[in-house]
Amino acid sequence: MNKTFKEISKEYDFEIDRIVGIIKKQKAKRVVLQFPDGLKPYATIICDELSDMLQKVDFFIWGGSCFGGCDVPEVDEKDFDLIVQFGHSKWNYA
Repeated sequence: MNKTFKEISKEYDFEIDRIVGIIKKQKAKRVVLQFPDGLKPYATIICDELSDMLQKVDFFIWGGSCFGGCDVPEVDEKDFDLIVQFGHSKWNYA
């Protein structure tokens, strides 16, 4: 059975409102979403939720590794405006 965003949000705090605020503040139009292996099963559900909230933003799910905060995807900054890295630990955004 596929879970809904509401169901998985009971287990994890994805800080979706915070992410939406950052994307809007930075006026990002092309955003990479990176997930550790434990959250990858929910990647499309989270991506769909963000897409519903920000219909003019294109989201891309990073399929490569994510072994922690230092494992940031190497993408061409001309192709993407922002990388959002999901994890199991809380990070402070400056």
